[in-house]
Amino acid sequence: MITKRIIPCLDVKDGRVVKGVNFQGLRDISSPLDLAKYYSDNGADELVFYDITASAEKRRLFADILRETARNVFIPLTVGGGISSLADFERVLSCGADKVSVNTGAIASPGLIPQAAEVYGDQCVVLSVDVKRVGGEFHVFARGGREDTGMEAIGWIRRCVEAGAGEVVVNSIDTDGVRGGFDLEMLRAVCDVVSVPVIASGGAGCIEDFITLFRTLPGVDAGLAASIFHPRDKGADGEVRICDLKARMAAEGIPVRR
Repeated sequence: MITKRIIPCLDVKDGRVVKGVNFQGLRDISSPLDLAKYYSDNGADELVFYDITASAEKRRLFADILRETARNVFIPLTVGGGISSLADFERVLSCGADKVSVNTGAIASPGLIPQAAEVYGDQCVVLSVDVKRVGGEFHVFARGGREDTGMEAIGWIRRCVEAGAGEVVVNSIDTDGVRGGFDLEMLRAVCDVVSVPVIASGGAGCIEDFITLFRTLPGVDAGLAASIFHPRDKGADGEVRICDLKARMAAEGIPVRR
């Protein structure tokens, strides 16, 4: 049976890891390099690095910080932010990323996903989708959750997977940072239309939220979270330690890498 992955996320703005609620009210947390080392050494299965304002500011991702981060971690690294061309894929991969996450760039250039999948393989192409409920529908949002594209999200995700995306990160804006649990309704709708790995993001607040996620939706391959994993102070663990989470998952019969 395929093990479920636990993936910490580094949301990076101006070279620092930040966190907010519903994509708003960002506050400084720590250095991406320090946190990346911490997670690499403490049981994370993979790591996600998002430059969360690169697309909105129409600039390239912070290559120097990424290169140094990749040099110091020994787990798979997915990187996104400001990815709008094959040249961006090449640049990020050359900095040490294992997979490239694309969101706004795929919306602006629908041909980007099939082109990248052909050149680098679909296992390298991760579709990251920021989704929010609008008028009873799931809408795709662009530019770090700032812009409602008006597109219905489930159909968009299905089309991107058919075009070559090998993995999908579903970021629920409605539950982001609220710590009330993952958006199970949204995730179920995505799992129903794709066969590639689905990563749940947004809403985790405690170990029980991950247990509920994997028990309710066995088709979800991974749980992603940020602030609940981040150490609160230097040398102090966050509200959920990955080793404790994995021990609980194993005890509950949920397959997990330890």
